[in-house]
Amino acid sequence: MHIIVLGGGVIGTTTAYFLAKQGAKVTILERQSNVAEETSFGNAGQISPGYSTPWAAPAIPMKAIKWLFTKHAPLAISPDGTSFQLAWMKQMLANCNAKRYEINKERMMRVAEYSRDCIRALRDETHIDYEQRTGGTLQLFRKPAQLEAMKLDTKVLDELGVPYQVLDKDGLVNAEPALAYASANLLGGLRLPNDETGDCNLFTKRLAEYCKSLGVEFKFNTVIDKILFDNQKVTGVLANGETLTADGYVLACGSYSRNLLLPLGLDLPVYPVKGYSLTIDIVDESKAPISTVLDETYKVAITRFDKRIRVGGMAELSGFDKSLNPARRATLEMVTKSLFDGGDLPKAQFWTGLRPMTPDGTPIIGATKYDNLFINTGHGTLGWTMACGSGKLLSDIILGKPTQISIDGLNLNRYQ
Repeated sequence: MHIIVLGGGVIGTTTAYFLAKQGAKVTILERQSNVAEETSFGNAGQISPGYSTPWAAPAIPMKAIKWLFTKHAPLAISPDGTSFQLAWMKQMLANCNAKRYEINKERMMRVAEYSRDCIRALRDETHIDYEQRTGGTLQLFRKPAQLEAMKLDTKVLDELGVPYQVLDKDGLVNAEPALAYASANLLGGLRLPNDETGDCNLFTKRLAEYCKSLGVEFKFNTVIDKILFDNQKVTGVLANGETLTADGYVLACGSYSRNLLLPLGLDLPVYPVKGYSLTIDIVDESKAPISTVLDETYKVAITRFDKRIRVGGMAELSGFDKSLNPARRATLEMVTKSLFDGGDLPKAQFWTGLRPMTPDGTPIIGATKYDNLFINTGHGTLGWTMACGSGKLLSDIILGKPTQISIDGLNLNRYQ
């Protein structure tokens, strides 16, 4: 069976790996000159199944209103001139209740927990190094209300059997010694010991090299013009003016997936949520994290690589605008200085990317009404966390193999 994968980010590349590993012939189409050059290039770096939480939560509507008037707010909204933006936000608000939150969080954690198991198995088989660490994620709370809201998350963690530790101030320093130097007033935290970290860009590039040994073909600098179809079947992909054909097709183009599907009568509720990151060289080890810390107040993650710190966060609903906003850099720098002031901030690399997000937070993985077209996108801020599980799950679906986790509520049908 020959499968064409549209998109060479971490989602498309891991999907290709699991397909090829099971004997499929795979071709990846990527518009950049290499894999992982867009959203997978500079993300926050954490593989955090324990923190797979929908942005659509019961308290978000009131918080969003407050954030509109807050200097260092984690969310900003700018009208992009489309009705889709308004419709997407309406769908998201409809998920901001306790019942939907629990349903969506379970779906997200189901994929994310499975994905962590898949990346561990992949690492054992391929032996690729991507500056990975297995020291867990530490969520930091600055406000009493955050400690109270944590109870909703730990309830779901208990139901799913996910280990966690609730920490006081002293426990925070035991977990991350550099927090002893922090200027922030921290009240406590939630530690998820099974979470991991790593450089997503490095992982994807090294996995792509391994994929080549499995026979995967990469067509770079290839712009996908449209998907060709007839009745209930995709007949090819028009790319760079050439028609490419295969037995099956996987759409993994992130935020750009929706426009490719609209001509096929499929309305994919995936919106580009803009995020930012800083990559900082470490100059003082004693004031650097040892794993990943997530600041709940500002929704900013600070992750340790070998000799660098990656600081990522923010969410802007502003369409496909990829300009670098200096105000966002100021927020990332402020959070970093208050927690881990051990890096060369003035020389930090400032980056932005577009995360493909669904209104309920759960990715879209699975088949479509077209017999040979499959979707793997909509992972939002958790593409790196869910990549390997999503790729393995979809490869099993495509090849007709039994899936190792339930696919209930994961495909496009939940919106129809």
